[in-house]
Amino acid sequence: MKKYSSKRSIQILAHLLQQYGISDVIISPGSRNAPLAIHFSEIDAFNCYSIVDERSAAFVGIGMAKSEKKPVAITCTSGSAAANYYPAVTEAFYQNVPLLILTADRPTDFVDIFDGQTIRQKDIFHQHSYGDFQLLEDSKENAEDVNFDIIKKAIELCFEKQGPVHINIPLEEPLYELISELPSFPTVEKTIRQKEYEVPSNLIADWHTSQRIMILVGTKDHSPELENQLTQLVKNHSVVVLSEANSNLYHEKFFRHIDRYIFNFTEEDYKTYAPDLLITVGQNVVSKKVKQFLRNARPKQHWHLDEVWQPDTYFSLTEKIEVKPEVFFSKFLKFINLEPRPYFNLWDVLRDKKDARHEQFLNKAEFSDFYFFNKASQTIPENYNIHFSNSSAIRYAQLFDFGKRKMYCNRGTSGIDGSTSTAMGFAIKNVNPTLLITGDLGFFYDINGLWNQYIPPFVRIIIFNNGEGNIFKIIPGPGNANPNTLDEFIATKHRKNAEHLAKHFGFSYIKVEDEPTLDRVLENFFKPDLHPKILEVNTYGKNSADVQKAYFEFMKGN
Repeated sequence: MKKYSSKRSIQILAHLLQQYGISDVIISPGSRNAPLAIHFSEIDAFNCYSIVDERSAAFVGIGMAKSEKKPVAITCTSGSAAANYYPAVTEAFYQNVPLLILTADRPTDFVDIFDGQTIRQKDIFHQHSYGDFQLLEDSKENAEDVNFDIIKKAIELCFEKQGPVHINIPLEEPLYELISELPSFPTVEKTIRQKEYEVPSNLIADWHTSQRIMILVGTKDHSPELENQLTQLVKNHSVVVLSEANSNLYHEKFFRHIDRYIFNFTEEDYKTYAPDLLITVGQNVVSKKVKQFLRNARPKQHWHLDEVWQPDTYFSLTEKIEVKPEVFFSKFLKFINLEPRPYFNLWDVLRDKKDARHEQFLNKAEFSDFYFFNKASQTIPENYNIHFSNSSAIRYAQLFDFGKRKMYCNRGTSGIDGSTSTAMGFAIKNVNPTLLITGDLGFFYDINGLWNQYIPPFVRIIIFNNGEGNIFKIIPGPGNANPNTLDEFIATKHRKNAEHLAKHFGFSYIKVEDEPTLDRVLENFFKPDLHPKILEVNTYGKNSADVQKAYFEFMKGN
């Protein structure tokens, strides 16, 4: 016999989640949220997942939401459990990932009287959420009608903004009163707003008077529609399209390796290659070099296309186009001429020269992180979704061609704290296999991302372990510190490896420490197995930072 919570607020919540098609619920253990755990787990329409660590659980939710392209609900008990969601909430906020955050709470009268596991949970995420709501306790007057309206509004806001929305749920004791039959609730009339858009005539005129048009695409999920639209723009050399590894755009005329081309631009180069019209699409751009370039270039016009965010990243924003890029270009393409512009050829000459230098360096690169990324880009099967951790992993990825593989990275806040958990959440909900490529610090920091029972056997993790946060040996600045300070407190040198952790979490484990072994092992690593696998590429003492610096020095040549 099924047993459901007697709490009316929880019954209404479950009903409305079903009405809007939200089926994935991540539950972290606790007593105050037990009514939610009991209720959701008994309803066949929900896929419930038990993740103990709330910080990891919320990042797993991000991965699931990105994989499914719809909201995921996460729920936890009261007190510091809710605060542990915060790192992922900020990531979801800046990356526009729809998370519905359901925090159980003590009754409102119990706040600040030193009752156990009680903090100020109301509006706890208000700086980084698109909506903050608090339900009434069931005993309050009109609670059922008020809560119905609150939950409906919160869910619709989560869909509209495609970002985190918080519902705080004060629950009175007893918590474990159960019923065997569910009450009926009315069908919901959905009122999610759809934006209408028409292209202003001044944009069409500005396009036709611009001679140097650049489109820069930042972090974005793969969109065949956008890819086709931008292909129409480049096929006659009308524009220059710059994209990154996690822009997920694929065409031979797109410029996909920005740092290869602009890393040593001079003040004169800024003027030579600057656009007069810059159109930006998507969100966070990884390349600090392109930000520096465009901030110095100061284009006369800058249009940004996004439904939610309109950041003045390059200090030159002139048009805020608050619509999906696909919607904009579907209308815009009907009005513009696609004439060849010499600006494309200027960039194309630069690309040919730098790509040739890149290939020359590959032939002499020694075993290092750089060598590993080159080898991986050639070996990973095409059906894999690739997740990169932050810091050096995503920066190395920018330099190599991973083909048409779908690529992801938490660039909302660009932290290392949830890369593993996000990748595992994505893998749990995706039919294609997932590969996480991560540095050692990012992997060890988020080790609880492996602490769940749902990871499929076709998951693969590659750790390039250089024994430190090697990014701090690459970027300018940290090297000015005393070497002992740099090693201990910034790069945080260590001698840890993942062998025992892999065994602990049920992963097969392989370690390589040289070029021949990597070449031999890498291809077999992706073959089917009964267990997920970890490959640790040990590059201790291989001076990976020096190899990358040598690469950019070599790229300066003609």
